[in-house]
Amino acid sequence: MNVFLAILNFIGQEILNVPAYLIGIITAIGLIALKRKGGQVVGGALKAAMGYLILGAGAGVVTTALTPLGDMILKITGANGVVPTNEVITAMASQKYGAQAAYILILGFLVMLVLARFTPLRYIFLTGHHMVFMSIMLTVVLSWGFADKSWLVVILGALLLGVIMVVMPAFAHPFMKKITGDDTVAIGHFGTLGYIAAGATGAAVGKKSRSTEEIKFPQGLKFLRDSMVATALSMVLIYMVFAIWGYIKLGTNAFVLFGTNADGSAIHATGGGFIMAAFAQALQFGVGVAIILYGVRTILGEIVPAFEGIANKVVPGAKPALDIPIIFPYAANAVLIGFLCSFAGGLVMLVVLAVWLGPAFGLALILPGMVPHFFTGGGAGVFGNATGGRRGAALGGFVNGLIITILPAFLFVIFSQMGFQGSTFGDADFGWFGSLLGLGLRGGQVVGVIVSIALGAILVVGASIYQRRVVDTGWEPSMKRSKFLEEHPVAAE
Repeated sequence: MNVFLAILNFIGQEILNVPAYLIGIITAIGLIALKRKGGQVVGGALKAAMGYLILGAGAGVVTTALTPLGDMILKITGANGVVPTNEVITAMASQKYGAQAAYILILGFLVMLVLARFTPLRYIFLTGHHMVFMSIMLTVVLSWGFADKSWLVVILGALLLGVIMVVMPAFAHPFMKKITGDDTVAIGHFGTLGYIAAGATGAAVGKKSRSTEEIKFPQGLKFLRDSMVATALSMVLIYMVFAIWGYIKLGTNAFVLFGTNADGSAIHATGGGFIMAAFAQALQFGVGVAIILYGVRTILGEIVPAFEGIANKVVPGAKPALDIPIIFPYAANAVLIGFLCSFAGGLVMLVVLAVWLGPAFGLALILPGMVPHFFTGGGAGVFGNATGGRRGAALGGFVNGLIITILPAFLFVIFSQMGFQGSTFGDADFGWFGSLLGLGLRGGQVVGVIVSIALGAILVVGASIYQRRVVDTGWEPSMKRSKFLEEHPVAAE
């Protein structure tokens, strides 16, 4: 039994927990199904895996560049509360629930393949780290209701994990087709509720709004048409504002925000050094985004052709559901707009929590984290831009910010009762899925089982109907805007 558990842990934590390996394996399977030569299989798998590692390296650079900015904003404003961080809460919970989560992860992946093969929901979720996050979240919430029945936690968790991995890509797919212009890839990221809300918001408000990528710059600002330059310059301005504000308000105490030496002294221990460190971090952000875009292009170049093999042989008609940065190249300006507006939405909802919802319902204050707002807010900006142009990108990002602030507050109630203080999951789907499940478990174990199975069944049936009647029929979420822009190419604003 210990050997079997060790094998499951190895597969779950060392292979499925590494998205690059998972994508490389899937690419190899697809190329084998296409009867490619051994060298082509190895080369394609390695290139796809390296593309994802490149994407991850870019994400790491972005995260490193954003962390001091987030810390600076919190210190300047004096805000106190919980910062939702998927990685932190996963590390905390895996110490106690790692074994159960490993079972759920492996069995949930198999459930996903079965559902993709025998239902209309032909999506293969390939974002490995989000699979791990969701398996941990389900383990904790289900253990809250079935603490004395580990086997039931594993069974229900695996079923629900498999369900959520095929259902959410289906609901988002009409918007994805609008973004990419084809039907080759789906979105596989558990911020999907925020993306759908952003796309719907864009469709509602952006009938006459042009794309963020069509912004007209004056002759002297033509260089801003280069998305890498525009992104870096925007972050330089943002960083400079907060760095100067932080220096004025915090004085020399601000210097430690960019790191300390071994003796605890600030690395940049002068005002000029502090300002230039902020400038350097802003440029690093631009570098990180450029790396992400290159990684995305590398992945798509390998995995889309390889997936033809899986679609034809293993799961007919299957589509890869990939991580959110996969859509960033389609609207680079929208990524930045969505990020900033999502952060603004998070600040607004923080005020609502502090003034009303917190005192009234005992909800924790959820502080806006720069990293989740960049990745999910940036994605929401792209979704909103696809259906509503500049207005859609801005308001779609703002709506996403509201969602990823209020939902973690509800989920935190469950996690705090399980003994996990200080953090919770941040992306939208963890919030609504975990909160609904937790609400059902309040009725006792029998009710909890019924609610868990019913929730999974409702999602599969509802998504299957949606797939048949909406996705497969070619429904477009912003037909009025498309028609207007075709008829009024100059008048649209």
